[in-house]
Parts: sequence; structure tokens; C-alpha cells
Amino acid sequence: MGAAVPGGGTLVLVTGMSGAGKSTALKILEDLGFEAIDNLPLSLLADLVRARNEGERRGPLALGIDSRTRGFDPGHIERYLGPLLAVREPAGIAILFLDCETEVLRRRFSETRRRHPLAHDGPVDEGIRRERALLGWLRERADLTLDTSTLSVRDLRGLVAARFQPEAERSPAVSVLSFAYRRGVPPEADFVFDVRFLANPHHVPALRPLSGRESEVVRHVREDPAYDAFFDGMVALLRPLLPAFERDGRAYLTVALGCTGGRHRSVAVAEHLAEALGAGDWRVTVRHRDIDAGADEPAKQAAG
Repeated sequence: MGAAVPGGGTLVLVTGMSGAGKSTALKILEDLGFEAIDNLPLSLLADLVRARNEGERRGPLALGIDSRTRGFDPGHIERYLGPLLAVREPAGIAILFLDCETEVLRRRFSETRRRHPLAHDGPVDEGIRRERALLGWLRERADLTLDTSTLSVRDLRGLVAARFQPEAERSPAVSVLSFAYRRGVPPEADFVFDVRFLANPHHVPALRPLSGRESEVVRHVREDPAYDAFFDGMVALLRPLLPAFERDGRAYLTVALGCTGGRHRSVAVAEHLAEALGAGDWRVTVRHRDIDAGADEPAKQAAG
């Protein structure tokens, strides 16, 4: 993930998978004071950046670019964006990439009865596959990638604001995130801690239906002999790094904690960590990406 980008004068390229929330992200940036333009032809992008650098545009801009954009193919993407991104820091350019699980995208298109822009007359899955291949170059170069599969609009707003809100209105923010390893490591994570070594409440029948937010599960996890040394060491690592990140211009940080199912151990530790870090000057939020994902899955799976 790239360095923090100043709010004033920033150009944010908002792109990603169709159905992943690009329009919502553009609206959020607009609410933050950005001028938002959707589907600007790539051939005009260099002229816009040049005008902006020469002082004709002063405020922050958010440009939506996706597979509907004129001239949007791998060759043109690299041709028009490559030179700009090579000097992105002086130009104040950042890429926000919205991603989403294929199954969730398929469901969203089905529920809205929209046709995928690259599916033509074929199945939605084919359009999604083509788009992933088409966007690979941009995803690799993104400054911030957000998986919206389980994000609410409120969650998305918080993550976008933490990164792109103008500095004068921004206070340093830490997002503590629990997740399930079997559903993938969150792409937005700056630090990842694996808590699968802790005692698993899933194997205790009375605790299995509960989550890491409930006192019985918290007690079980914290009673593991390895817990105190691990937790104290994690906090001791993070606390001095927060002001160092802030001095370096970073106004946001995502700390992710993972266990097998994302329901018990990672949730309990994430809540504890958010409480411990909340005593400082940084704003701390906690989110549990997969807390409900495995609640109804067969008991033979090692959730938690």
C-alpha cells in the first residue's frame, strides 16, 4: 500500500470490479469535498492532470474508471496511466480499487437484474472473469484495495474517509479487523497477526454457538497460557509504531487478526486490542469481517 496522500489537490482514481461499490465510493469522496467525475475517457486524463498541476484546478478530484470507460483495455490503460503513475507522488495521484468475491458479485447482479458490462449475452461469471483479467494491471498498482464483500456502506465510508479525508479534518485512525483465514487475508491490512494457536472455543460445545464478543468466549481465549505474553508483545510492538507512522504522513493503519473461522478467537483478541489502543490519540474502530460467515456451517469445520 502506498504512502498517505494529502487531501488538498489529490487526484484519486476510483476503479475496481463492476458491482463492488465504485459509485458508492465516488459519492463518499464527493461528500468529503472531492469533485467527482465518472467514466472520464482515458485519453483526456493526461490533459486533466496537466491542467491541475498548472493550477487550473485546485481542489481534490475523484475520477471513476472502469470497464465502461471509453478506451478501457489493457493496452490503453498502461499507455495513458503508466506515465502518470510513474510520478504519482509529485502529481498527488492515488488509486482506490474496489474488489469483491465472485459469488457476492454474482448475487448482486442477480438481485438487481443488471447485465454485467463485459458479459454481453453470456453468463455473469464470464463477465466477471474477463473483468478481473482486464483490471489486473490496475489492482497491482493500487494504493488502497478494499474488499467490499462484507462491508456495509457505513464501513466503506469509514475506510475511505480514514484514507482520503482532507488532513485539516482528519485525525489519525486505526482499524482493528478480525477475519477468517479460510476466506482470505484482508487486502487492506498493514499488519496481520495469526491467533490460531490460541485455545479454540469451537471445540467446546457450550461455546460453539457464541462469538468472541461474549464473556464466556473471551474468558476461554484469555485463559490460554500463551495469551498474555502474545497480547502484551503485540501491543508493545504497535504502540511505538503509531506515532512513527503519523510522522511519516500516515493517518490510518489497519491491524488484522485472523483465526480459522473468524468468529471466536480473532474477534475476542480484536476487541481487546481495540480497547488497549483506544487510550492513545488515534481513533480506533473495530470490525469483524467474518463473524457471521460460519455461524451455520457444519460443526465438523474448525470455526473460530
